Amino acid sequence: MMAAMTSHRERPPLDAPLVRSLLQEPAGPLARVEVVAATGSTNADVAAALRADPDAWPDRSVLVADHQVAGRGRAGRSWETPAGTALTCTFVLYAPPAGPSLGWLPLVAGLGAVHALRATAGVAAALKWPNDLLVPADDEVPGWGAFRKVGGILTELVPRAGGPAAVVVGVGVNVLQEADELPVPWATSLALAGARHVDRLGMLTALVDALDAVGRRWREAGGDAVASGLAGEVAEVCATLGTRVAVDEPGGAVVEGVASRLDDDGALVVTGDDGAERRVLAGDVRHLRAV
Repeated sequence: MMAAMTSHRERPPLDAPLVRSLLQEPAGPLARVEVVAATGSTNADVAAALRADPDAWPDRSVLVADHQVAGRGRAGRSWETPAGTALTCTFVLYAPPAGPSLGWLPLVAGLGAVHALRATAGVAAALKWPNDLLVPADDEVPGWGAFRKVGGILTELVPRAGGPAAVVVGVGVNVLQEADELPVPWATSLALAGARHVDRLGMLTALVDALDAVGRRWREAGGDAVASGLAGEVAEVCATLGTRVAVDEPGGAVVEGVASRLDDDGALVVTGDDGAERRVLAGDVRHLRAV
């Protein structure tokens, strides 16, 4: 659980009509924008709505929670933040008919988030394979190196009867937390990372624009991250590549070596000390040291 909030800063709720006026057509890029005061998980809400009604959330839409009280991370982990401090939202994009490579979904979404963080917060954001958003730190934490986690991506593909599947992209970004509001030593916020004059509304607007831009490119290429050029851009912002890593796979095996590249399906390729390559499709990556 988070420490009790001690900041005296004002943390006003998001202005739902303003958010909608900025992001929804015709002024904004999205077909539907909804803001709720609180919910358990925006991803869970959107996925459940789509399973009940395949047209509940149109292509290029977003659900924003002013406060997410039961957020989920990868592998079912919880993700909790004090009210008014984090940006939590779920973006919906319809997949191309051919279907996407699932391994690229969190990475392409992460690329959009990195673009938004760099442009709006002025921080040197990066990706940690497969779905963490990082910012540089002055010291090292085991498993994270000289980085701290500032956010994460959670993606899900929801089939739709009679139409293309919906790609549900959940994004959580720590914006205003102070040090005593962070749950673990490897977490941080944009405020603690040195961002100035950044609020949740500005970050949301930048994030939607960036996700819409990469989403269009991805879909125009038929869901092919390599053909679209997005795969190369992901590699450029992925701090995991070129780092010695240990990957804890779901079955308990540990893969150690240098994270040398991303495969065509988004898998992480780890080169062992014997020169053999091992493809990793899922797992927790620990950054050991740069090579």
